Amino acid sequence: MSQDPNAKVGIDVSEVGANAAETGERDLSDHVDVVDDHEAFHEPPDFHALAEHGHVATQLDLDAEPIITVDNLKMYFPVKSSGLVRRTVGHVQAVDGVSFQVPRGGSLGLVGESGCGKSTTGRLITRLYKPTGGSMMFEGHDLAKLSTSEMKPLRRNVQMIFQDPYTSLNPRHTVGSIVGAPLAVHNIVPKDKILPRVQELLEVVGLNPEHYNRYPNEFSGGQRQRIGIARALTLNPKLLVADEPVSALDVSIQAQVVNLLQDLQREFDIAFLFIAHDLAVVRHFCPEVAVMYLGKIVEIGDRETIYGHAHHPYTQALLSAVPDVKQAAIGGRRERIRLEGDVPSPINPPSGCRFRTRCQFAQEICAKVEPPLLQIGKRHKVACHFAGELGAHPATPVTTDLLGVDDQGSPVPGATPSNTQLTGPGYEKTWYDLRSKQTTGV
Repeated sequence: MSQDPNAKVGIDVSEVGANAAETGERDLSDHVDVVDDHEAFHEPPDFHALAEHGHVATQLDLDAEPIITVDNLKMYFPVKSSGLVRRTVGHVQAVDGVSFQVPRGGSLGLVGESGCGKSTTGRLITRLYKPTGGSMMFEGHDLAKLSTSEMKPLRRNVQMIFQDPYTSLNPRHTVGSIVGAPLAVHNIVPKDKILPRVQELLEVVGLNPEHYNRYPNEFSGGQRQRIGIARALTLNPKLLVADEPVSALDVSIQAQVVNLLQDLQREFDIAFLFIAHDLAVVRHFCPEVAVMYLGKIVEIGDRETIYGHAHHPYTQALLSAVPDVKQAAIGGRRERIRLEGDVPSPINPPSGCRFRTRCQFAQEICAKVEPPLLQIGKRHKVACHFAGELGAHPATPVTTDLLGVDDQGSPVPGATPSNTQLTGPGYEKTWYDLRSKQTTGV
């Protein structure tokens, strides 16, 4: 694939544009059929049914190299006192020790409750925020340590799709000037070539190229999000941070936009960090999923493992809250796990495990020792002392041998903590088997 940004869009624009426009029309027509099917059960249309009419779920490429490696990433926002002399009296620990990898041309979904640090993580990767600590290795460059001037050339490779299509576009500018601005800033093409490139990009995302002189308020929500996608694609990025790109759209338009992103990913080999709270959308688009809670990743793994064999109580509670239209249609609903209490303040998070104040399995060790993000499968990590599948959580902690502590979390005299499986981003060839409490592998 050509790396020339001028050629990359022009080569396949007709095919991708046609596919995108065709997909939009097909999804709308399919939407009617799906709604009719579900109306028989008096249920709303299901995202899976809408999306899968156009595209199958994105598959995981096990051989793909990581395009970005995030290790122990932290972002603490200072809390200032009131008064004439404003002192720092605390910190909001928005992101606290997050580690993961995004494969080249692949997708990682980042999910969790509002306020867990998902969007902050995305803004750190695009360097809209400068991180407090940690590293973000992108093609040999640590984005966390680069200055503003050093970041400018790399911004062409790391772009962002913002959550709200209504506020992310300047209402005073035309679509042509919004999409064409990055081309002018980075001097990608001559000034007289900007308009043809903008029209090509609008066609890529399934919009009418002749609408470049319209303003954002003249478009629908789905069309505005397509404009935001076109702007993000202008510089031919290698990594796109999509911050809840479909949360403001209705279900049928969500399916269209997600299918469009799949088309673009396949055509231009773009990697995605897909931030969302809608687990159905993430399941369709992302072969790998990371679950965040209060600034930390509590579980990460491939799609089948997370959705079918989740081991963390928080992940299990999230999955139990997902509406299942198919299950409702045949007469039966999964049991809902209701979490007690509110999410603690990130200014003063609980000691040990941050989820322990809402966890039904919490014991004394959870308050004393923070559970490590432990690899327990080929592509599965979990941060829980009592990790286990739903209904099969152990009565005693599974991490004591690795951490050198007893069941109450107190250090065992003479015990040496093991760091074998307590690694950073990525997956090792061996992992810790929860049943045998031994290291195993393929």
